[in-house]
Amino acid sequence: MKGQIILITGSSSGIGRETAYRFAREGAKVILTFYRGKARGERAQRRCRRLGAKDTFLLHLDVTDSRSIKAAATKIARKYRKVDYLINNAGVLAFSPFRRQTSRNIERQIRTNLEGLIKMTSALLPFVRKGIINIASAAGEEAYAQMSVYCATKFGVRGFTQALAQEHRRLRIGCVNPDQTATRLSGYVGRPPAEVAEVVYRTVSGAVKMKPGGDVDVWEIIP
Repeated sequence: MKGQIILITGSSSGIGRETAYRFAREGAKVILTFYRGKARGERAQRRCRRLGAKDTFLLHLDVTDSRSIKAAATKIARKYRKVDYLINNAGVLAFSPFRRQTSRNIERQIRTNLEGLIKMTSALLPFVRKGIINIASAAGEEAYAQMSVYCATKFGVRGFTQALAQEHRRLRIGCVNPDQTATRLSGYVGRPPAEVAEVVYRTVSGAVKMKPGGDVDVWEIIP
């Protein structure tokens, strides 16, 4: 991974941040993005440098805003001209029964988890050299009560990933599916995000085998 350019969305906290750290330790060039937490993003960037990242680039990115996606893609293309791997990690969850899900919560989950991921992939695809890894979820393979909209988005991510892999067979494309992970989404309950980051790293590096468009389930790799 040394010198390879890795773009990770939603990398100012949680799984994205730990994934950035994991690649930084291997001497990768790490592109980090933040939505609201600029200070957190800057701290993550500094730590990536201390860990050994060959280069870092921090960008504001709102995946629900097409203009923000386009602006980020333009800046990345201007600086690097290419990206070896795109890791679509940004996501949100509104945990409540469906009858209590507000229109805002429904829209936010769909636009962040699915629409934003698809649009980000579209914007970056011309610059991706080696692969795209989408962070889906165990909730994209099995439905859970009080997570109806979130489940819908993650099932959708897996379907999009499978179809995309059929169209772009030269790229390594697939999903990493975390189970409950200790991030803001879960109220910091679950497995350490560093374990998910390790699985993402192994998937990108090829240490974990994956069929085109296939699933890598975190709990199968790190029980």
